Amino acid sequence: MSYWLQVVVATPAHSAIAGPLTYRSESPLAVGALVRVPLGRREVLGVVWDLLPDGGALQAENIRLVAGVLEGLAPLSATWRKLVSFTAGYYQRSLGEVALAALPPQLRELNAVQLTRRLKRPVVDTSRAQDTSDLIALSAQQERALAEFDADTRPALLFGATGSGKTEVYLRAAAKVLAQDPAAQVLVMVPEINLTPQLQARFEERFAHLGKERVVALHSGLTPAQRLKSWLAAHAGQARLVLGTRMAVLASLPHLRLLVVDEEHDPSYKQQEGARYSARDLAVYRAKLESADTDHPHGDCRVLLGSATPSLESWQATLTGRYQRLNMSERIGVPSAIDTEATQFSDGPPLGKLAPPGGSELHAVSERGGLPLSAGPPQGKLAPPGGREPHAVGERGGLPLVRRVDMNHQPKHCTIAPPLLDAIAQRVARGEQSLIFLNRRGYAPVLACHDCGWKSECPHCSAYRVFHKIDRTLRCHHCGFTERVPRACPSCGNIDIAPVGRGTERLEEHLAELLAGVRRPDGEAVRIARIDADTTRLKGALESQLASVHAGEVDVLVGTQMIAKGHDFRHITLVAAVNPDGALFSSDFRAPERLFSLLMQAGGRAGRDARHSQASEMWVQTFHPAHPLFEALKRHDYPVFAARELAERQAAGMSPFGYSALVRAEAKEQSVAQGFLNAAAAAAQLRQLPGHDAVTPYPAVPMTIQRVANIERAQMLVESPSRAALQRFLAAWQPLLFDTRRQAEFKSLVRWAIDVDPIAI
Repeated sequence: MSYWLQVVVATPAHSAIAGPLTYRSESPLAVGALVRVPLGRREVLGVVWDLLPDGGALQAENIRLVAGVLEGLAPLSATWRKLVSFTAGYYQRSLGEVALAALPPQLRELNAVQLTRRLKRPVVDTSRAQDTSDLIALSAQQERALAEFDADTRPALLFGATGSGKTEVYLRAAAKVLAQDPAAQVLVMVPEINLTPQLQARFEERFAHLGKERVVALHSGLTPAQRLKSWLAAHAGQARLVLGTRMAVLASLPHLRLLVVDEEHDPSYKQQEGARYSARDLAVYRAKLESADTDHPHGDCRVLLGSATPSLESWQATLTGRYQRLNMSERIGVPSAIDTEATQFSDGPPLGKLAPPGGSELHAVSERGGLPLSAGPPQGKLAPPGGREPHAVGERGGLPLVRRVDMNHQPKHCTIAPPLLDAIAQRVARGEQSLIFLNRRGYAPVLACHDCGWKSECPHCSAYRVFHKIDRTLRCHHCGFTERVPRACPSCGNIDIAPVGRGTERLEEHLAELLAGVRRPDGEAVRIARIDADTTRLKGALESQLASVHAGEVDVLVGTQMIAKGHDFRHITLVAAVNPDGALFSSDFRAPERLFSLLMQAGGRAGRDARHSQASEMWVQTFHPAHPLFEALKRHDYPVFAARELAERQAAGMSPFGYSALVRAEAKEQSVAQGFLNAAAAAAQLRQLPGHDAVTPYPAVPMTIQRVANIERAQMLVESPSRAALQRFLAAWQPLLFDTRRQAEFKSLVRWAIDVDPIAI
């Protein structure tokens, strides 16, 4: 007797095979079972998606048999299948692509004997009662946040300042869920596992009583065997707590009761290849699905989003009441009210007293509304000895004092303003640490000849190759093309070719020159370190470098966004952003949001130890000190920034008040890529597709980086005020895109893809 099955398999992107394929089996199989099936000349892994009552008009001899079943694995749950179906439909990808990408790759390669051997490995239950005697006391704000979270069922946004103790709230919420239900599982998501090692360590330490096998990590940095082991433990319910990156949101967790999304604003939660899903949004949807599952005995599945600078989409959701907002505005161990009788003073440099060689006056801008600081204290304020400017710790909640340096008043071509350099030197002399943030790695963005105008362009991309001095190479950060630095200009032969601009490598070298005469308290020379993608290529390099910082072996840390978020540096009292102006006037409407978030996160690395919070400062070097973004930053006032951005977006009909998708095309010629998109849009207009009256497709344009690895790239923006109308349009448009692709003039098209809810335009 034959049993008819609908099986989902991984099909090539845009192969026009989006749904399940029909197979037959000689024995009954459960929906959700993992099977091996023939596909062409290969044997691939598949998931039984549905059962057919009979073959109907199908001829049995034309339907291929299931090759085998992965015995011992429980079927994937109905809730998991609903999640995958929604993801595939909403993000316009094939069902098999999403479903199989959510499974560990090694599962596709194991034979029945190998899988049985792994499943038979005993799980040593070393769980024991948790010792709560050494738990730190919660602050009043933490206790209130937990109480409010327990009293509601909506998705919750924990809006907490950096250093306010959000992680402890996550830990307590997870501990309560695990204690209530002996089978419950908790998923904790982080943007990038390498950027948050301390968070992982804290969770593993706090839940060590569950046993080593019951706290697992799930991310792409694991070996295939490690990833398979973690997935099997989660799927079987043995893992009680899973810590992972965006891929973990699609993991099989049959008893999931709590999802925590740390730093929910981070762009890393948006997948940029294949199915371009947002893990944050899927976490909210998954909690809704899990809550509707009647098999869970302990009520709803909750989702807790956390950030000091929430995404504007999540913030707007709290304003409309869809999300619950939990506020924690004060850092742990910092006074919550202003003591007018004992105003605290910054230990920063005596502003207004510094002058460069030659005696010309410098101007630094602090929290006084963008006015330049002149010699002497501001009127109406008491100046402490030494001319230091006062600030009340309470009014900032222990967050660092923000000083804006107007670079229009600094020496020409100055990289580090003299006031900032003096502030760093003072920190070094006191045995404190400083962090210098520049979101551009390499020595210089470009190498140039000033005689003929030659620049180090990449021959394969419409971008410049970055000069890396440490290995004397020109390296393209888009396609990876690398060459040795030429001895002379390839165009005119001039030997005087020079770097233009600065990256972290050059900044590190420049700081070493500027601070050459500065000494630590022990009399030794200043120690400068750099952390970016170039210095952390080797396995274990990041952990080793971070350990040096925590041990106090580094005085000045230079780096990119790798060090600007997620780390709990206890001895950093000064953070400086060297060149943040580039994003202020970007064509991407999300650029200001990303910049404000990055600067707030970077500033949050300073003063995390309550002993240093009074002296902590953030310096921002800018040519636009009066820009509203910096005005909000100086007050650490995210609500004001968000209100301004939301008003602008509402006027323009942009997210979260409007919905969009990008359709991207790649070809050997730009005209082919743009022609394909324009032709597909014209066909959609001609056919009057569902939702077309509420959807606006714009003409195709080249992407910002137009050519990568000799492939031309174009994109088309599609907007709508209605999410439902946009989804109907995109679903109906897919067949037209396939038909347009088959036209003779577009045979040279390489690929195309739809990106729903893009994070960058």
